[in-house]
Amino acid sequence: MTTHPSRRSFLQSSTLTTAALTAGYTATAAGFKANETLAVGCIGTGGRCRRLMQALGKMPGVKIVAVADVWDHHLGLGKKLADAKAFATKDYHALLARKDVDAVVVGTPDHWHVPVTVDACAAGKHVYVEKPLTHALSEGKRVVEAQNRHKRVVQVGMQQRSMPHLIKAREIIQKGTIGKVIKVHCTWNRNVARARRGKLAIDPKTVDWTRFLGSARKQPFDAYRFRNWRWFWDFGGGIFTDLMVHWIDVVHWCLDLEPPRVATSIGDFFMAKGLWETPDTVQTLLQYRRSEDGGRKSDAPTSDRRPPTSGFRPPTVEVYFEGTFSNARNGAMTEFMGTDATLYCDRGRYEIHPERHRRIKYSELVLGAGNRGLDFYNKPDGETVHLANWVEAIRANKKPSAPAEAGVVAAAAAHLANQALREGKVVRRGKTT
Repeated sequence: MTTHPSRRSFLQSSTLTTAALTAGYTATAAGFKANETLAVGCIGTGGRCRRLMQALGKMPGVKIVAVADVWDHHLGLGKKLADAKAFATKDYHALLARKDVDAVVVGTPDHWHVPVTVDACAAGKHVYVEKPLTHALSEGKRVVEAQNRHKRVVQVGMQQRSMPHLIKAREIIQKGTIGKVIKVHCTWNRNVARARRGKLAIDPKTVDWTRFLGSARKQPFDAYRFRNWRWFWDFGGGIFTDLMVHWIDVVHWCLDLEPPRVATSIGDFFMAKGLWETPDTVQTLLQYRRSEDGGRKSDAPTSDRRPPTSGFRPPTVEVYFEGTFSNARNGAMTEFMGTDATLYCDRGRYEIHPERHRRIKYSELVLGAGNRGLDFYNKPDGETVHLANWVEAIRANKKPSAPAEAGVVAAAAAHLANQALREGKVVRRGKTT
C-alpha cells in the first residue's frame, strides 16, 4: 500500500464529517492507516458499478487496481475507469486471489451478490455490494456469518443511510417529534418505456454465459435477459427488490424494525407484458410488529439501540409501497405518518407537515435542486457519501452505515412481498394463508 497525503482534505470537504460517518458503530475489522491507499477491485462493471467507480476515482487514498466482468464490452469500459495497469478478468475468483486487492465493489446481478460477497470476505477483502443483498430469504444467514467470521467491513448499497438530511429525519422520528408513527407510505413511480425490446447486437462469444448464469437454471443465451436481468426471476426480483428496498430500508432504520410479519401484494402488466416476468406495476401492504425491547435485534449494534421514548413506538406499524413504470405521480419518496405530523422524505429533502391543532410548525430541509420525488439530486451525492462512509469505516475499524444485517432485513421485506405476489396469498413470516 502506498502513501497518499490528501485523504484528510477529502474528508474535511465531504458532506459528512468523519465523526458523523462512523459514530455509533462497533469495530469489526483491522483498520488501515490514514496515509495508506486502499486498493479496490470492481466485480460486475455494468452501468451501476461504473457510476460507483467514477465516485471512487475522485477519492484521495483509493485506487481501482482490478476489474472483473463476464462480458468483454463491460470489462473494457470498467478498465477505462481503473488504474492504467489494472488487472482485468472474466473470473472474479482470479481477482479475489490477488494480494494487491484490499476491498471489492460488487455490481453483479442480484443472484451473484451473496456468493461473491461470501467469497470476498473469505479472501480477506472488505466489500461494498449493491442492493438487494440477497436473492432469496435463505441467503441471509450465510452472508452475515461471512461478514462476522472474517471480520470484514461489508457495506450494502442502500446509500440513503448516509444522506445527511435522512440522518436528521431519523433523529426527528426517534425523538418522537411527529408522535407515534402508525403508517408509512412509500412510492417509486416512473413513467418510462423500460420494456422496449429493440435490437441488442451482442455477440454471444463475448459473454461467458455459463458464468453469468451461476446458480440460475440452465438456459440458452438471451441478449434481452442478459441486459434486463432485473425483470426476470432467475436473476432479479422486479420492482420490490430493485426499488422498494431503498425506501423500506429507510423505514426499518428510522423505526428500528425487524422484517415484516405479514405481507400481501398485487401486480400487473401495463407496459411490459410478454417481455418481463416480474410485473411492471406493483403494490404491497406490510405489517410490522415490534420486538419487546423496541429495537431491531437483527442488525442494530448495541450502541445504536435507543430506549423507548414517549413518541414513536406503537406495537405495530403498517407500511404501504407502490411502484410503476406507467405514471410518475409522487416519484420516489416516503411519508412517515405520525399522530402529530407527517414527515415527508425524498432523496433531496424532508418536510414536516403538522396535523391540525398541533403545536408543531411546518419545517423543511432542502438539499437538492429540482422537483419533489426525483430519483437523483445534485445534493446530496448519495454514491459519494455512502462510499466515503465505507472507506472511512475500513480505515477507522468501524461498522459502516449499512452493514450486511441491514441488507438482509431490507431484502427480506422485498422477498416476502414477492412471495405474496407470486403465490396470490397473504404471507405470514414462516407460513402462508
